[in-house]
Amino acid sequence: MVIDLKILRFRLENERKRLLETLEQTKASAPNAEERREGSPFGKREEEATQSFELEKRLALEKQIKDNLVDVEHALEKMDKGSYGRCDICGKTIDPARLEALPHANLCLSCKAKIAKKPIVTP
Repeated sequence: MVIDLKILRFRLENERKRLLETLEQTKASAPNAEERREGSPFGKREEEATQSFELEKRLALEKQIKDNLVDVEHALEKMDKGSYGRCDICGKTIDPARLEALPHANLCLSCKAKIAKKPIVTP
């Protein structure tokens, strides 16, 4: 299988555009921190809990979008440098079928599996 870089670049650029638009929409849909609902100026505990939960969800979504955007931009940068399709860890060629399915993949399946198996250590 041969990689068509033009098609993959097109897909990556479209994905970058979509992610940027989604990020803007997510930020625009966020309620103003100064807004209060009817009732007490301090809000009810239930409302505050709901607002806190919604804020956490929105921030998690924004983080996921930003992480995806970083991956897409990294792939585009690798295309510009001529290193696209090479694993960031071992340097081996990433399977073209993997790149077709996931154009922003930066690791071969072997290195990706090794990372997935490592236990997460927190201080």
